[in-house]
Amino acid sequence: MNNYLPELTVRIAMGLGEVDVEIRDRHTQFIAARQQADGGFGGREGPSDLYYTSFALRSLAILGELHGDLADRACDFLRSRLGGQETIVDFLSLIYGAGLLENSAGVEVFAGANEDWREQVAAALEKLRREDGGYAKGELGSASSTYHTFLVLLCLQLLERPIVQPERIRDFLLSQEAEDGGFREIRASKRAGTNPTAAAIGALRIIDGLDQEVADGAIDFLLEMQNDEGGLRANTRIPIADLLSTFTGCLTLTDLGALHEIDTAAAMRYVEGLQQPGGGFFGAVWDEVADVEYTFYGLGGLAILHP
Repeated sequence: MNNYLPELTVRIAMGLGEVDVEIRDRHTQFIAARQQADGGFGGREGPSDLYYTSFALRSLAILGELHGDLADRACDFLRSRLGGQETIVDFLSLIYGAGLLENSAGVEVFAGANEDWREQVAAALEKLRREDGGYAKGELGSASSTYHTFLVLLCLQLLERPIVQPERIRDFLLSQEAEDGGFREIRASKRAGTNPTAAAIGALRIIDGLDQEVADGAIDFLLEMQNDEGGLRANTRIPIADLLSTFTGCLTLTDLGALHEIDTAAAMRYVEGLQQPGGGFFGAVWDEVADVEYTFYGLGGLAILHP
């Protein structure tokens, strides 16, 4: 099983190393300027939260700039959230952010935590398992989610805990495959999407459950998602490309050895066109505000698509 997130971070960092230093510095300054008084990072408005803090730390890590006072303050923020009841997304954000800080800056978020905290988190995640083998968004959720199943697997990898009954997870993920080769987010979804497809392929790769037929179907679906803008759309109903779908789609095509099958030059122009003079990226052509989440997707896009 590949250790998905750490390997992805290294891959993107290596790709960004080929990008002009002035561009990297501009985005570093944009992100650093968004650190709040408590050491965390927020979205477009509002207080710091784990989700956006994780994206800021991921971006700084791939830029090679996660160190010093900024890292120490971010560590303080993550420690302040150790006692909270978090969603899967926030669990992942906390655990991964802590790992990035330890690896990049040598600071330990969990230094004072209980010795069995990994087991406690893994047990809490397993409560989200549903009869179909997937994982729901929360304890009250009845439907398994492709995306949240992927997130649980990422969390378990970062916690270095075993993945329980991976064959049931594979069965659930394959049940989410649509006729066009893409994957649905939940069973009730009417159509496949770029991001659920990326999550499904990522999850199947983690559990060594991906076969060539499924991979070929996903490739065919993702190739149809590129539009005249050069970016990728979220699904067949949405005509406009967006940076999240472009990043996840291109990353998945890279993992499947098929990135060359799209117009990569057009995709690169799309990503570069969302880059802002003062640093940061817009999420799509209609956007008006750059934020740390879409800046990570933009940096990832530059890294993957750079010639």
